[in-house]
Amino acid sequence: MPPAPCVPHAPEAGSRPRPDSPALLRHADTPHARIRLLGQRLVARGATLATAESCTGGLIAALCTDVPGSSAWFTGGVVAYANEVKRDVLGVGPALLAAHGAVSEPVVHAMAAGVRRLTGARYAVAVSGVAGPDGGTPEKPVGTVWLAVADGDAVQARRFLFPGDRAAVRLATAEAAVEALLALFGEQEPPRETDAP
Repeated sequence: MPPAPCVPHAPEAGSRPRPDSPALLRHADTPHARIRLLGQRLVARGATLATAESCTGGLIAALCTDVPGSSAWFTGGVVAYANEVKRDVLGVGPALLAAHGAVSEPVVHAMAAGVRRLTGARYAVAVSGVAGPDGGTPEKPVGTVWLAVADGDAVQARRFLFPGDRAAVRLATAEAAVEALLALFGEQEPPRETDAP
């Protein structure tokens, strides 16, 4: 299935919650309700999750491990910020990096497969993006993020274009990762107040 060019419900610039706001709480009654739900779905299947993160720098793993009891379903993560770590730790092929760049569909596919291989987790999420304020290009402007989720050997990837500053892009990426994982279990994201009708 071809990736969507951007997140369909991305709010306009300026409407994204502040980095210190409870973004993951906007539709929840407890601080990590969506992540807790993800953990419940994983535990029910006797499955585990691992993360491979570049632009988020470990934020997704931190959010997961903020939830008590996450050791039952979260195996670990790799912060592959440098291409050398993507290559040497996660096994991303140098040819992929040279041909497509770190922020690309083939690279996040390989990152997800690599962290699954390292940890033995059934599920994985991998992200690589341009959080800004520098590093953007006409082809990959600031806010561009590739995200992949793996269920066993099946990997799905999608391109997002998030508005906002560096902190907002990183937070939006973490949110999207959680929702992409929940979607594997048929859990739909609740409506946002900023969604268009």
